[in-house]
Amino acid sequence: MLVATPPCFVLQWAPLDLARVYSLADTPANGAIVLMVGTVRASTTGRAVRYLEYEAYTPMALAVFQDIGRQVQQQWPINQVVIHHRVGKLQVGEVSVAIAVGSPHRGEAFAACQFAIDTLKHHAPVWKKEHWLDGSSDWVSIGDCEAHNR
Repeated sequence: MLVATPPCFVLQWAPLDLARVYSLADTPANGAIVLMVGTVRASTTGRAVRYLEYEAYTPMALAVFQDIGRQVQQQWPINQVVIHHRVGKLQVGEVSVAIAVGSPHRGEAFAACQFAIDTLKHHAPVWKKEHWLDGSSDWVSIGDCEAHNR
């Protein structure tokens, strides 16, 4: 049974605490915890990145995070799902998103974690503005990033 306590779905300005994300997914019923961490890359489509700015429509983004948790629980035997995402200005190397999935078995934990990040990228109202070293910048929907960065 998914335990969706309020700290499990978070959008925040402060740096993400990976130990906290992990601990929120940790239950005695788990045989596996998968932690996916997204970071700011040094380049996008061959262009050097200076920094990123993330914005979100918070109420809707948190509702999407909770819905992802429900979908994960419906598809896999998951004990806990945790989704934390940053907003604001992030430098290269900083953590932008952390997802932890606790499950009795690793296969389900990996599948559920991948589903969670893919669904978040396509449905959460979170946008980023990429600032490049050449001084230019563009707003990009996070869901658009997957196609550009393969």
